[in-house]
Amino acid sequence: MNFKEMEVEAIEARKAEILTELDSPEANLDALEEEMRAINEELETRKSEAAKKAELRKKIAEDVVPVKVIEKAPEEERKKMDVKEIRESTEYKKAYGEYLKSIIMGMPDDSECRALLTLNAPTGGQIPVPTSIEGRIQTAWENDDILSRVDRKFIAGNRQIPFEISSSDAEEHAEGTEAPDEEELSIGIATLIPKNIKKWIYISDEVVDMAGDEFVDYIYDELTYRIVKELRKKVVNDIATLPQTATRTSPAAAKISGAPSLTILSDASDYLSDEATDVVIIMNRLSRSAFVAAQVAGNFAFDPFMDLPVLFTSALPAYSAAASGAVYAIVGDLKGEEVNYPKGDNVLIKWDDLSKSEEDLIKVVGRQFAAHGVKANGRFALVAKA
Repeated sequence: MNFKEMEVEAIEARKAEILTELDSPEANLDALEEEMRAINEELETRKSEAAKKAELRKKIAEDVVPVKVIEKAPEEERKKMDVKEIRESTEYKKAYGEYLKSIIMGMPDDSECRALLTLNAPTGGQIPVPTSIEGRIQTAWENDDILSRVDRKFIAGNRQIPFEISSSDAEEHAEGTEAPDEEELSIGIATLIPKNIKKWIYISDEVVDMAGDEFVDYIYDELTYRIVKELRKKVVNDIATLPQTATRTSPAAAKISGAPSLTILSDASDYLSDEATDVVIIMNRLSRSAFVAAQVAGNFAFDPFMDLPVLFTSALPAYSAAASGAVYAIVGDLKGEEVNYPKGDNVLIKWDDLSKSEEDLIKVVGRQFAAHGVKANGRFALVAKA
């Protein structure tokens, strides 16, 4: 008889039957003894198991049962990357490069980028550029010695910036005396309206054959360089074309005329307002030799640049080539110029694979949406050819 499959009640009933059978003359005592031994062993086993279960229940109730650590599979441990982490990855940069190439081929395919972005991809929207590209663009602005010094903003819409044209001085007022005259304050408004700054390059089929990440770097480096150069030119032109007298819509800059000399830049700086604190000199590189010649003629007795940073740009003419009255040097604080990026400082690109298709060339157009202009009076002084 298999006691392991029987209920306790059935086992106890069989035990009682054995005790009755022992009194029978025909009883097989050896068999009954063996059966009784098996019953007692099964009952003891079940009693022991019941005791263990009771002890375990007690420990669970007292919250002292050690929890067994279950090791997760690598897939379960892998955390889902956020959009920033994905955009920082090499895989996304390569996928973005292939996406740009697919646009060139006339069959835009952003599926690989969106697959990497998973649920975070903007459906039907602009595919975000790799983070490394944003860094390269940011570095381009910061490395430019002129644009890195202007006041940069990221404010949506047009900017209307009030500036002081003139005002009366403050007065000391002693208690009990007649009140001072009301301040006479004249205010102008500088309006900065964003416009697209566009530059383009032509690329060959060989460039398109580059690896995805190399292709992305090449395209953005070329376009960013050209746009930075163009915006730098416009910033310098904002300053060089300032009127000498402020109007309701434009700040002013003093202008003095003369040839490069030991003192002309110093004379120009005398016209700057007290708010011009981080002063620099801006000129064409070819004009420097004329100032150095004046320094040599004066036996190096005086530094015509006043130990100030000298920034070079071809946006200003060289003194030797400048027309009469043309501004060839600027002295001032570039924080008086503002550049506003309403949609961020990223470069947007478009493709034209038709214009030069017969020459196997593709036109790539870069676009930067920005507003720029001088926003403060007296922050700059201009030096012009007599």
